[in-house]
Amino acid sequence: MNDPQIGWIAAIIVGGLAGWLAEMIMKSGTGIIMNIILGIVGAALANWLLGLVGVSLGGGWISYLVAGFIGACIIIFAWRAIRGAT
Repeated sequence: MNDPQIGWIAAIIVGGLAGWLAEMIMKSGTGIIMNIILGIVGAALANWLLGLVGVSLGGGWISYLVAGFIGACIIIFAWRAIRGAT
């Protein structure tokens, strides 16, 4: 997420797209603001998790989109698991 090629506005746009794709796949029904949050936080989460196992997606828009999508899906899955358990 600290990639100099991705600025804040681009992070919001790409994060929103990643969150929207995750919403469509996971059928979560979140709004546009939550999609942006899911995409940005998801990208940070996915980059961190992939870094733990030694996988790097590289830099740029496409890798940020892929990481955001993966991370947003993980967050949606975890939220459903927690919400269903209580």
